[in-house]
Amino acid sequence: MHDTITLPGLGGSGDTHWQTIWEHNDARFLRFQPASWHQPDLDDWEQSLERAVRRCTRPPVLVAHSLACLLVAHWAARFPSRIAGAFLVAVPDPDGANFPVEAAAFKTAAERALPFPSLVIASTDDPYGEIDATRQRARAWQSSLIVLGALGHINASSGLGDWPQGRALLEAFSAGLSR
Repeated sequence: MHDTITLPGLGGSGDTHWQTIWEHNDARFLRFQPASWHQPDLDDWEQSLERAVRRCTRPPVLVAHSLACLLVAHWAARFPSRIAGAFLVAVPDPDGANFPVEAAAFKTAAERALPFPSLVIASTDDPYGEIDATRQRARAWQSSLIVLGALGHINASSGLGDWPQGRALLEAFSAGLSR
């Protein structure tokens, strides 16, 4: 099994978010810890991710939500890849009307193939990422894409609890990665 780094989006993930629940239920999950959760500084987030990757004893799987999906693309363009793969949930559209102003530095996420296996998980009614924009970004990143239906932003407000469907998708994705 791979080490797993969770990367919450803007503001972090609260106690009822599936990422937090997964961390509490499985010691293999490590959360990256930027200092700028609410006013995200791209360099701070990149450095925090890099520190988390370096702490792992084997190539980790990244489990990113929302803004952190764009972080993964930025980080991958800047740092040599030492990860097994990325599980990218609810990728926001940086050109969308609801993209947070305070995250403007994240807008320029690389539009090229990610240098590791990746899977984008999307909802048909995500207020931060129109499905067509998500499909386009998944193609640019050469990521596989799974569209789950109407789950909103796939967060605590979606009422998913520990999101067993997502955990099963992560386990299947991880099982297909090189050891």
